[in-house]
Amino acid sequence: MTMSIENVAVLGGGLMGSGIAESVALAGLPVAVRDIDEGAVEGARGRIEKSLGRAVSGGKMDEEARDAVLSRITLTTELEDLSDADLVIEAVPENAELKVDILAQLAGHVSERTVIASNTSSIPIAQLAAGIDRPERVLGLHFFSPVPVMKLIEIVVALDTSEETVSVATEFAARLGKTAIETKDRSGFIVNMLLVPYLMAAVRMYEEGFSTRESIDEGMRLGCGHPMGPLALSDLIGLDVLYSVCNSLYDEFKRDEYAPPPLLKRMVASGRIGQKAGRGFYEYDRARAGTAA
Repeated sequence: MTMSIENVAVLGGGLMGSGIAESVALAGLPVAVRDIDEGAVEGARGRIEKSLGRAVSGGKMDEEARDAVLSRITLTTELEDLSDADLVIEAVPENAELKVDILAQLAGHVSERTVIASNTSSIPIAQLAAGIDRPERVLGLHFFSPVPVMKLIEIVVALDTSEETVSVATEFAARLGKTAIETKDRSGFIVNMLLVPYLMAAVRMYEEGFSTRESIDEGMRLGCGHPMGPLALSDLIGLDVLYSVCNSLYDEFKRDEYAPPPLLKRMVASGRIGQKAGRGFYEYDRARAGTAA
């Protein structure tokens, strides 16, 4: 009999983690969000409250509904508070060693039946599952930002992931109102394997002085009907995230189109990592930095 997800936990309350938690609570499920300290926890609380506040001011929900969503969200610094979860979604920064370490710690605090998922953008699930007992319960659930708005989840099936685990994940995605697409466990999965070469081509074009950032972005918006151009999209995603994804893809496939251009490396080193920092390929309102990427 396939288990049902009734309690969810999220590891990491950053932009992605807080967005995942909000989406889970919007679907009527209780969710616990764990982060490393009180400052990080308060940051997650602020992101969730701000997002729901925008929904209220935009007429998408009333204050009573907002309060009901917030009541389903618990924030904590303790891994022990995740022990009742049927599903834990890891959403810590895109660093393989960090993810492996936190997932190994988590496994000692949850049931052996708990489904363990990673929101990684590119790191192979088999690598993340290496230190976890019963790796058949481990898979990838790759959400897209902003999570409450974007309708896609990539379900990443590792070599050891069981059919039951995939079935549970598919049912969970539907419960959130998302569309699930299934992919094998290769770095980048479906979306980033197609998206990253396109974004990096735009970065190289700009780096080489071939055209201005505005012309590159306007060309893809008006010429191809994209909602935003590749450089603006890179800023939205976060250049630090893209740099990590590029390195993961290049490590796996050794193909030039996945290699991060020198400009990207320099921008990350200088803190020009996109909207969340107030500057990337474009400048942003620093008062809003951290809300969009």
